[in-house]
Amino acid sequence: MQQRDAVGALTVLAEDERLFRDSVYEFADRTIRPLVREMDEQAHIPASLIKELFDLGVMSITVPEAHGGAGASFFHATVAIEALSRVDPSIAVLVDVQNTLVANALARWGSDDMQSRYLPRLATSTVGAYALSEAGSGSDAFALATRATETSDGYRIEGRKLWITNGNEADVFIVFATVNPDAGYRGITAFLVDRGMPGFTVGKKEDKLGIRASSTCELLFDNCLVSKAQVLGEVGKGYKVAIETLNEGRIGIGAQMVGLAQGALDHAIHYVKERKQFGKAIADFQAVQFQIARAATEIESARLMVYNAARLRDSGATFLKEAAMCKLFSSEIAERVTSLAVNLYGGYGFVKDYPVEKLYRDAKIGQIYEGTSNLQLQTIAKHVLG
Repeated sequence: MQQRDAVGALTVLAEDERLFRDSVYEFADRTIRPLVREMDEQAHIPASLIKELFDLGVMSITVPEAHGGAGASFFHATVAIEALSRVDPSIAVLVDVQNTLVANALARWGSDDMQSRYLPRLATSTVGAYALSEAGSGSDAFALATRATETSDGYRIEGRKLWITNGNEADVFIVFATVNPDAGYRGITAFLVDRGMPGFTVGKKEDKLGIRASSTCELLFDNCLVSKAQVLGEVGKGYKVAIETLNEGRIGIGAQMVGLAQGALDHAIHYVKERKQFGKAIADFQAVQFQIARAATEIESARLMVYNAARLRDSGATFLKEAAMCKLFSSEIAERVTSLAVNLYGGYGFVKDYPVEKLYRDAKIGQIYEGTSNLQLQTIAKHVLG
């Protein structure tokens, strides 16, 4: 019954949610849009923009009010990510990781002491990152080799992480390492590690196809000592932190893909009304109208799937299948709609002077990070087949 009630509340946004989404989009349109091309070319987010995101409050949507955040719902984070992605998915994923992964994990599994030390920082000025992936541990997330050896002072971490979003901007990292390789996934433990700790280095920044302003970095741990007070949750329960947080994070990626696709469609609609061929705007041709209509329908379908998963999560209902479905479908729609936008722009769609080329590049990552499309299909099949 709980799940049915949640689904029944989907079709419209509450007034406060709509106003919040629109205000975030207005900020993005006004403040972020003029910087998009430069950020993409330089593969860098200005520190001044990150400060504005904190000032706006979107970096602390899910941080409890007691620790200086908005204390808002996961759904509010979802619509903010969607709104930002219409303008620049790179900025959206910065906000996404901060809320759906880092702050969310701390609020759920952090001790009172850990929350009091870290959540106020995440609410006001500190970017967080989530470090799980390794060279041999991608889709097989728990095949990680990073080792945490217990000492009288705490744990010494040795290893290397790859593909870590926010790596260049973050000052606090949730790092997964195994304390007992023989125990398999039951040996995995999550730690809070601060930038600048001896033995911890942020390494190479990847030169990427899309979402280039968002940093993706390797992390190096060489005899990095952390205290026992830095364990997030319980020793040996890091797999639970990772699985449950990433299940929720997939909804955020779904929202990113929906916003991205909507942004591309917005550009395409504007262009086809202005572009003339054979004496009239190409928007007057039925073939173009039908392509736009299908894209709008697919985006709306993906949006409702994302909203459904977020509502279910907030209601406490089961949402794993719905999260996998919304990420899978939204990422496919994003690639399809951005490709259509490039096609409708014609030759202009293939050059960097126009915005759809970038969104087309940005869309590809949706089928890869926070669980590939094949992993989403595996999750869906498991639930459907029972």
